[in-house]
Amino acid sequence: MSNPLYIKGGTLIDGNGGAPIPNPGVLIVSGKIAGVGQCIEAQLAQLRQQNLVELDATGKHVMPGLIDGHCHISSSQGAIPGIRYTDSQEFATLWTARAVGQVLEAGFTSLSAPGGKWFVDVTVRDAVNAGMLEGPRIYCAGMPIGPIGNIFDNTHPVTGEITAEGVSAICHSLDDFRKEIRLQAKRGVNMIKIADSYWGDKETIRSDELAQIVDEAHRLGCTVSIHARGSGSTRASALAGMDWIFHADLATDEDLDAVAKAGVPIMPCFTQCHIIATTDNIPGVGAVTRKRVTAQLETAYSVIRKARERGIKLLMGTDSGNTACYEQGRYHGIEGELMVKNIGMTPMEAIVAYTKDNAKVMGLAGQLGTIEADMLADIVIWNADPVKDISVLYKKELLDTVIKDGRVIKRDGIGFRPLPKEPPKANVINQG
Repeated sequence: MSNPLYIKGGTLIDGNGGAPIPNPGVLIVSGKIAGVGQCIEAQLAQLRQQNLVELDATGKHVMPGLIDGHCHISSSQGAIPGIRYTDSQEFATLWTARAVGQVLEAGFTSLSAPGGKWFVDVTVRDAVNAGMLEGPRIYCAGMPIGPIGNIFDNTHPVTGEITAEGVSAICHSLDDFRKEIRLQAKRGVNMIKIADSYWGDKETIRSDELAQIVDEAHRLGCTVSIHARGSGSTRASALAGMDWIFHADLATDEDLDAVAKAGVPIMPCFTQCHIIATTDNIPGVGAVTRKRVTAQLETAYSVIRKARERGIKLLMGTDSGNTACYEQGRYHGIEGELMVKNIGMTPMEAIVAYTKDNAKVMGLAGQLGTIEADMLADIVIWNADPVKDISVLYKKELLDTVIKDGRVIKRDGIGFRPLPKEPPKANVINQG
């Protein structure tokens, strides 16, 4: 455990949505915020006689660590010269271990990974939690699950054979869904990711089946999210009790009314489509796809403005690690600017969505995402004001300090961490 830490000076943005204030002082002890302001003076005086570390944020802006609610950390791997079989589980694990450090370096102290390859995300999450690997908090699914025709469908259209291993768990029946959910729950996933069709023009899962799928996941203690761009699947997801919905591009007014009534949040994930629509010569993206994405992005903006008018909570995710957003650590802060420019959020509303509200997709609502007593001590300090200019959140050159679990991260030393004690030989037959 790191030494107690006291952050003094600068401007405090506490994540609750109120106006920024002169920082009254933030005390961190044992990975949690012990208090803010005058209430900590007695404890502060005592700790100054011991091992307190003081961090001066004068002229800077102190705020909760950011959370990317839709980040695929193992889905895509680069082709690195000299390395063969980069589609293997082994390389996917190494790639992901590298990627999570890049996310943390960008000021995103938490990420929610809704689907990856095999159980790579789960393994890397556990390595981070065990102190073996430097990285953000990770809340993750296993492989996305869905029927033939889902966005991650990895079967040949003629033979039905699997064309890419570890990408998706294809379920042909409700029993298949139940079996896969049970297997993933046994492996220790935090959430189950359901996958509907690519564009949302087809509804690949029947409404009555979707409700039973959600019920099975909840019964086993997992949250459930869904890739649902289409009208029918968006409404069915809300009625089924989905924990949150990704995209909802083509939702009608009636669909949004159902989502609002059910109290289910939507995470639009504009960033990937924005990059496709505004960037030339993206590998693997042709003119036809780009034209369709551009048109659907404008539709999505219109739909999400209507969602906001209905009071539907909007969460922040970027779809990083997916098409056009392969480079981890680069795009995570763009979503806030898109929400401000196209949906009408204020910069402060975007910050709250990135922090306090996004704690939901980490399973830590009420424990993470604000700077106040008893919260987990994930904090970032900027050399510029994100309330005046929300684009600050994707400009790493303006990031001064990253703190996770009360520990100042050495951003030039991301990678494997030294273990305090070399562990004994593991039992390779029966791991609990």
